[in-house]
Amino acid sequence: MKKKLSVLFATLTLAATGAHAADTLAKIAQSGKITLSYRESSVPFSYLNGPSQPIGFSVELSNAVVDAVKKKLNKPNLEVAWMPVTSQNRIPLISNGTVDLECGSTTNNSARGKEVSFAINHFYTGTRLLVKKSSKIKDYADLAKKTVASTTGTTNAQVMRKYNNDKGLDMDIVLAKDHADAFLLVESDRAVAFAMDDILLFGLMSNAKTPSDFEVVGESLQVEPYACMLAKDDTAFKKVVDDTIIGLMKSGEFEKMYNKWFLSPIAPKNTPLGLPMSQQLRDNIKAPSDKPAT
Repeated sequence: MKKKLSVLFATLTLAATGAHAADTLAKIAQSGKITLSYRESSVPFSYLNGPSQPIGFSVELSNAVVDAVKKKLNKPNLEVAWMPVTSQNRIPLISNGTVDLECGSTTNNSARGKEVSFAINHFYTGTRLLVKKSSKIKDYADLAKKTVASTTGTTNAQVMRKYNNDKGLDMDIVLAKDHADAFLLVESDRAVAFAMDDILLFGLMSNAKTPSDFEVVGESLQVEPYACMLAKDDTAFKKVVDDTIIGLMKSGEFEKMYNKWFLSPIAPKNTPLGLPMSQQLRDNIKAPSDKPAT
């Protein structure tokens, strides 16, 4: 009887501690390969600078994690594969193990935390509007009965739907495949505004054919943290990712990376975004947190 009880207790303990959770490090060690994701138009976090050449702030975070994994597994020649993802497929590709790490422009929130795990937050942003200056749109009230673009699979689309319903604005909200496609809807006058994280709007605007035609308007509807995504309850891999980002923050390297991508001229047009670090991010560097948005 005692033996049966001890076996039952061990089984319950294993289940409670995530015995069936993903073990990304073991998978990487066995395959000799780590798979990272990139976004095609999330400037300046993760975007393409030429065919299949991802660059950006989040790409550099990913590369730092790769260096840490190589050291931990003693695999200096670890193969690194890059896979493009969209707002819509990024979570499924992490959940099913196709992608090991997603560092792009992904909001860390409680709903997503039921499907994936998030590393330490590395940016804070909020939903605002990109419009043509000629539209005279200055705030959300000006969008009544007009066509507004956002991107499929984003928290911004959810925020705009709720705001539309709460305020009775009767907007026609259309969802594009990715941020570049949503921007094109405004550029081609098929939508009067693009609702998205303000930093991504500034990035897209800086790379437009005529940046001076556009502006970002409206107050932030909410402030949300960005963080890298990994498999749910994979505590060992999360520790490697967290330790890497915290190490960059504590050494001052994180701020150098920030200044490079948010204050200095960046590809492809060699123009700066000119966005100083927010107080929320400075606070997070002092006391690193993976706290999600609600």
